Amino acid sequence: MDYELISQTALFQGCSPSETEKLLHGLKTFTKKYKKGAPVYLAGTPVTDVGIVLYGTVQIENNDLWGNKNIISLAHTGEVFAEAYACVPGEPMMVDVIAMEEAEILFLNVPELFRLSAAGKGEYSHLIHNMTMISARKNLLLSRRILHTSSKKIRDRLLSYLSYQAGLQKSCYVDIPLNRQQLADHAKVSRTSIRCWESGQKTISQKCFCHLVENLGSDFPSMLRM
Repeated sequence: MDYELISQTALFQGCSPSETEKLLHGLKTFTKKYKKGAPVYLAGTPVTDVGIVLYGTVQIENNDLWGNKNIISLAHTGEVFAEAYACVPGEPMMVDVIAMEEAEILFLNVPELFRLSAAGKGEYSHLIHNMTMISARKNLLLSRRILHTSSKKIRDRLLSYLSYQAGLQKSCYVDIPLNRQQLADHAKVSRTSIRCWESGQKTISQKCFCHLVENLGSDFPSMLRM
């Protein structure tokens, strides 16, 4: 097992590789490999284990009765998923977790982590602190997403996201860390609803919408298919 990699994850932040190895040996853990498209967790299933991606990528998605898919997030190498569900005994998953490519996952039993911490094993309290921070950051990210998608108009959803990025980067000229599909997923609109003014441009990164709003003014809505 790559303890160097695991020690660099958010869950084991502040732990050396040797400390990480010692902590894992005291916990209930196991690893499992998945092929592309294989389910890691399915909606409706209670879980007790938080997952850490050792390599590959998994997608957290919601699939409704009519076959509509909503991509919630991705977890790449070193990232954690399902920590909120694992912390609540018996709580069924509301989402599916699917391997987007060949992946290996390290599963860590959260009830056992709580038991060890309650028994006075202070070193495990550090992991609980890290897991709380991970969950808090994800809650903030979800809150921002709700804020950016609260408007009924596509234009206002995009402007809300771009306004946030402009404030974050302290500039009207900003780099958008999303491609067209990712931006569409974030704004909860179809990809065809977001069209660049430059013919054939596949991503929105170099020419920021904020710059276009500043220069095009009232022409900005024409960039979108409402």
